[in-house]
Amino acid sequence: MSLQHLLAELARIDLIVRREVMRWQMAGQDPDDDFRGLKMSDADAAALASRPFGTSWGQTADIDPKDTRAFAAALAEAERRANALAEALHRKGQLPRLEFLAAAFGFDRFDLDIFLIALAPALDNRYERLYGYLQDDITRKRPSASLALDLLCAPGPERLLRLSHFADDAPLFKHHLVERAAESTAGRPSLLSQNLLPDESVVAWLLGDYQPHDHLGAHARLRALQSNETDTLLAAQAWPDIERAVHEHKQGEWPVVVFYGIDWAGQEATARRLSVSLNRPLLQVNLAGVIDPDLPPSRAIAFALRDARLTGAIPFLTGWDACLSDGAPPPEALAALCAYPDLAIVAGRSAWQARGFARERDLLWLDFPIPDYHHRLELWSHFLRGTSLDGSTVTALASQFFLTTEQIRDSVASAKDRAAQQGEPLRPDDLLAAARAHSNPNLASLARKITPRYTWHDIILPEDQITILHEIVSTVRGRPKVLEEWGVGEKLAASAGVTILFAGPPGTGKTMAAEVIASELGLDLYKIDLSTIVSKYIGETEKNLERIFSEAQSSNAILFFDEADAIFGKRSEVKDAHDRYANIEVSYLLQRMEQYDGVTILATNLRANLDDAFTRRLQFAVDFPFPDEHYRLHIWETLFPPNVPRAADVNLTLMARRFKFAGGNIRNIIVSAAFLAADDGGRVTMAHLLHGARREMQKMGRLIKEKDLTN
Repeated sequence: MSLQHLLAELARIDLIVRREVMRWQMAGQDPDDDFRGLKMSDADAAALASRPFGTSWGQTADIDPKDTRAFAAALAEAERRANALAEALHRKGQLPRLEFLAAAFGFDRFDLDIFLIALAPALDNRYERLYGYLQDDITRKRPSASLALDLLCAPGPERLLRLSHFADDAPLFKHHLVERAAESTAGRPSLLSQNLLPDESVVAWLLGDYQPHDHLGAHARLRALQSNETDTLLAAQAWPDIERAVHEHKQGEWPVVVFYGIDWAGQEATARRLSVSLNRPLLQVNLAGVIDPDLPPSRAIAFALRDARLTGAIPFLTGWDACLSDGAPPPEALAALCAYPDLAIVAGRSAWQARGFARERDLLWLDFPIPDYHHRLELWSHFLRGTSLDGSTVTALASQFFLTTEQIRDSVASAKDRAAQQGEPLRPDDLLAAARAHSNPNLASLARKITPRYTWHDIILPEDQITILHEIVSTVRGRPKVLEEWGVGEKLAASAGVTILFAGPPGTGKTMAAEVIASELGLDLYKIDLSTIVSKYIGETEKNLERIFSEAQSSNAILFFDEADAIFGKRSEVKDAHDRYANIEVSYLLQRMEQYDGVTILATNLRANLDDAFTRRLQFAVDFPFPDEHYRLHIWETLFPPNVPRAADVNLTLMARRFKFAGGNIRNIIVSAAFLAADDGGRVTMAHLLHGARREMQKMGRLIKEKDLTN
């Protein structure tokens, strides 16, 4: 019925066009003249010169009063029929699309008639020839502003008052419902001579189908109402603030709702749930794909908001970061947004400032960070519904991985893919591997990823040190309960991060301990050699550290800073500017460690260089002592692979008593002896081990006693 109403309104315009054609014929124009509009005779010029100001050719004709009355009656009947169709729709609680268009964009009856005159050729091409006839130019197939005035206005200067309806800020043109176009590119045409072209997307919408504006293209999507349990869960964190806004703001008094933060899936679900609660569709437009050098943010936003008005949808403008420059959108873009009279949502990753524009419109800021522990627990449970995994696995995943909603969803899907490929049921290891894979992978370009090889059985340390390592693991797992449930994080902890110091001579097991922790927690381990990022240029060290921590923030990885002496060795009494700067580097590293939500481990050989103020800011400090004979024997026995053939004369007790080596040196000796044995009898003998010990002492620059190298 909305289409019937449109056709009824066009029938009224058709009567106006027919009347003008009749006038032209009565004024002496020959419709059979093939060259009419392509030539001008002396008589034509004379007639044109004598025509009154503001009068079309047809308006000079004398019309029989009987014809005038007949036309008026036909026009009244057309209006009556259009009004009857509109009333029928009103009784059903509906608006005709044409009437909705006028109401949504605030144009009057004269604007509506201009629009219909421009629309007619898009629906029936006979109007192209009629308009060419009435404009005395058969090549002009679209109505000009002058023709619209001829059709709608009485002759005389009063028509000039109607020119404001064709201005840039008039509703039809401000909202790009109709475009003005020059007939040719030669010169700058007057307003009267410019053609009027209806926007194709508006035409499609009037006919019952939404088609985004050409500038929006595939980056705009009109989403139908859809309500599901997943959206309710994903939107849970922000929904209380949204509900308050719904209750506090009446229709027409909405704030601009600003979504920002890393959790994109949560933003999208919240927008969908809001559209359902308001019973309105959602027009999602990705501004990042729309904005280009030819289409600045303000125009892209204007087209998106226009389509939202057209469809009655809530505009959901994503990719808002593409609009930002120096942390703020251009003032004209913010002005376009604040001028929109209805609810609008913008969504991006970064927080931004609203500046450079005096506004009265409120902005409702909603942060979408990584979901908190309870929400992560709910999300993992939701996406793992129907699997046989127990609650402890879900708890471990929620505790150890700070993932966004999207990453959790994708991790579960990837884990299921992996399990299906292996032909096995879904296991915790599949989920741990998937969660690691869907954390930020870019850290690998700045640090070396270490695949953990060791477990608790492999590490040999005094009992107290082993206990501390277990406490570290318990702390990482218990962070959500302590920091969030018990509220310790509100005042007593700067972040959810865990900062650790490993101190001890080389080869005493610092790297092995880091691998054990990573293996136990199921987290990735990245090793950063601090000696490679410390720079002699002021400020460069901080920049290098910032890049690492920025990438690590979303990686859920353990950061293992080795060779920390490169920076700790500089922390000393301040004697000059370089000493002062060296201390600043250490303070900056500590500050970033405290801000990082993951686990950071510093390994140093020189704990004596660390003062009390430094160690007080660390949560754990583990000393790795040089192993005595008892622990050295344990290390020999643990590291010696059971599958390596050994001769009967191999005496590990003797090796532990005679050579004061740390675990790293012992590992090197065993590897060297194995390669020697592979080329000499196929079994490791005591001679092979002693030769390996000789080479290790030579590398270390130690004095070699030949009697120690005899069996």
